[in-house]
Amino acid sequence: MKVLYFDCFSGASGDMIVGALVDAGVPLEEIRAALGSLSIDGEAVWTERVQRAGIGATKFQVRGEDSGHAHHHQAHGGVATEAHAHRTLPDIFSLIDGSRLSAMGKDRAKALFARLGDVEGTIHGTPPDKVHLHEVGALDSIVDIVSTVHALELIGARRIVASPLNVGSGTIRSSHGLFPVPAPATAKLLEGVPIYSGTQRAEMVTPTGALLITAYATEFGGIPPMRIAKIGYGAGARSFEDTPNVLRVLIGEDDANAPSHTVVVIEAEIDDMNPQIFGVVMDRLLAEGALDVFYTPVQMKKNRPGTLLSVIAPSASREKLTSIVFRETTTIGVRYREMTRECLDRETRTVSTPFGEVRFKIARRDGEILNASPEFEDCVNLANRHGRPIKEIQAAAIKAFNG
Repeated sequence: MKVLYFDCFSGASGDMIVGALVDAGVPLEEIRAALGSLSIDGEAVWTERVQRAGIGATKFQVRGEDSGHAHHHQAHGGVATEAHAHRTLPDIFSLIDGSRLSAMGKDRAKALFARLGDVEGTIHGTPPDKVHLHEVGALDSIVDIVSTVHALELIGARRIVASPLNVGSGTIRSSHGLFPVPAPATAKLLEGVPIYSGTQRAEMVTPTGALLITAYATEFGGIPPMRIAKIGYGAGARSFEDTPNVLRVLIGEDDANAPSHTVVVIEAEIDDMNPQIFGVVMDRLLAEGALDVFYTPVQMKKNRPGTLLSVIAPSASREKLTSIVFRETTTIGVRYREMTRECLDRETRTVSTPFGEVRFKIARRDGEILNASPEFEDCVNLANRHGRPIKEIQAAAIKAFNG
């Protein structure tokens, strides 16, 4: 299965995403062809090789009727312009219809802008069809979105994962005034997505970048097990001394045989909760995707006995499981860390015994069987059915497996 990973350690914007995909091998001519009438002339879109803190990257550039290679408040573009058209969703849909995207691609691009219209409408209290999209309605942003839809369609990745997004810090000025980073629309688009504030006092994630990353990535966390085939770097316009202002994309094949993968460990100490609730919390966490949940007795402040709740889960499930911990327990804070774990290859085999069938759990490494044990619940059921000790059923199952 083809996998694509967006590494957003320096944020994300539309031009960075397109630049990274072109850098990873999507032909620029394919992008130009897909734009159709959006591309005013053959030179309306182009790329440049640039350096960002020592890393060579591709800068995607757009020249159009209302494009200054930037959006009013998009720090990844170039010099801002005041000549933005105030387009409504029907205006933008008409422009997308003029592109040469596939029918599915046009539907996808329209759905992206419809989502943006809902977000802007919610923020400003305006019906989506009446919303005037300023910065993200600029032609260069429309080009970025159409180009990304086409490029990802060409790549055909069945699994798209993104890292937590560095949103930057400070304030930005938009057509609506001065706002803290991330801007209101960006923050709304990033709901439920892991973000953090880096050291750069700049807008690192733009509305277009947030829209595209959150629409395509189905998981957020560390790099998934994969065999990398292509790497691309898309450049933003700014240069920072300490961090390359680039978006990195990794494209490859899913590596199901990778010996290790990343998980998140969520922890919270609790000393004031009814003990009966602990069982319910464990059941709900496991039902929502936790890989393991366990409790450890600890000594807390003022020498009070307490319980350490530990949850091991896929990185993408962190937000959902953290919400369950807050909702279902009395803790007022959690901590988490990402870890790498290695698991044996596992399979289940059924063996026949004089008492009935028992499933056997088998664990291998590099093809060698290291552990094999009968499924305990199967042994309990057979023991109850035949009125025999569980250890007798287990012995029969082991004999059948070894025979």
